Amino acid sequence: MSGKHWPPGTQCVTKHDHTKPKAQELAFRKGDVVTIVEAVEGKGWYRARHNETGQEGLLVGRMLRQRGAIRVDPKLSLMPWFHGKISGAQAVQELQPPEDGLFLVRQSERHPGDYVLCVSRGGQVTHYRVRHEEGTLSIDSLHHFSNLIDMIEHYMKEQGALCTKLVKPKPKPGMKSAEKELAKAGWLMNLQHLTLGDRIGQGEFGDVLQGSYMGQKVAVKNIKCDVTAQAFLAETAAMTKVQHKNLVCLLGVILHNGLYIVMEFLSRGNLVNFLRTRGRALVPARQLLLFALDVAQGMDYLESKKLVHRDLAARNILISEENVAKVSDFGLARVNPKGTDGTLLPVKWTAPEALKHNKFSSKSDVWSYGILLWETFSFGRAPYPKLSLKEVTELLEQGYRMEPPEGCPPTVYALMRCCWEMEPGKRPSFKKLTEKLQKELKHLRGV
Repeated sequence: MSGKHWPPGTQCVTKHDHTKPKAQELAFRKGDVVTIVEAVEGKGWYRARHNETGQEGLLVGRMLRQRGAIRVDPKLSLMPWFHGKISGAQAVQELQPPEDGLFLVRQSERHPGDYVLCVSRGGQVTHYRVRHEEGTLSIDSLHHFSNLIDMIEHYMKEQGALCTKLVKPKPKPGMKSAEKELAKAGWLMNLQHLTLGDRIGQGEFGDVLQGSYMGQKVAVKNIKCDVTAQAFLAETAAMTKVQHKNLVCLLGVILHNGLYIVMEFLSRGNLVNFLRTRGRALVPARQLLLFALDVAQGMDYLESKKLVHRDLAARNILISEENVAKVSDFGLARVNPKGTDGTLLPVKWTAPEALKHNKFSSKSDVWSYGILLWETFSFGRAPYPKLSLKEVTELLEQGYRMEPPEGCPPTVYALMRCCWEMEPGKRPSFKKLTEKLQKELKHLRGV
């Protein structure tokens, strides 16, 4: 996008320093992130809010670049200092030339499952065993940490039981610091500006909290486990590549106690709860169709980007204050290696080929979309009522499909049935589903 047309809400990165602004202009340094508030009269000028200071002011569009998409790179690491399975002797070799406070972490050879923190001081390398103690990590049994990232952060501030404070991480050869890459691309946010509030959801990997960032309401996922946080990093990178009115927007990332993923806050919660708490009397058929269309459009966009959701369900659709439905968790669904353990799969939403052969595709997402349609038109009922997971799997193989929910228009039920074709190739694309729903809405308007 050129500097001439930045829509409101666009997050941009500044290309130069501008530290001596004139009256009403915004001050910034090269690499700062700003949010466009509005275009102002005068060619190429904008009012923008500085994401760090919260100040608003004017700037010229040519001084901005689009926030960069982060490449999904396996060398991108939250823990570039983690060297994995190397011996004590190799660790000593890596920490050359000697430098006080230079450190790395390795896996323990003697005590599988534990780690070793290796620290250089006075030309010597000291090896500290990091024990697992009741779900936490500890070097001295006094200080306990939920993950390695936490532990390193602590000992960079305080010496504690170590021979010296940790000063400089020794990166594993080839590894890149996620922190540097996120900052360079303009996605790193500052923990000091984040205020966390109540829990609004609970996922497999951690809580979702309501929060505030620079006065803006946000939703925050905090992933504390090192391994999971690292896996989420790749998925978060995928989220930086997509922007659509029917996808929940990623605002940025904070690296502290693992990973905080900061997203837009949608005040009306998820679609299941929205429908269950309002019901037929308050939500007309037209609104249900609009929700279905919103989801289809978001998924059509993901399909065009060759992104597969894998966990499309009404619980993963969030509703805005203006009643717009947005698909969430689209970048994150692939973190869990679900195929390795069938019990982790949301069986009632998953296509038969994905359940049996771990074959996930846009077409398996279409199957899930059919279930989501059923949830929507049944006002949030759980699919396959009264059937066990085992029964569902067996019955689907025999050609069984759910009956239409009460009061569901026949055309919408026909769409569900198309989505539930056993052969993936016979299922419609999200583009086709979008067209059919638009037609249905026009028909409803004409009635």
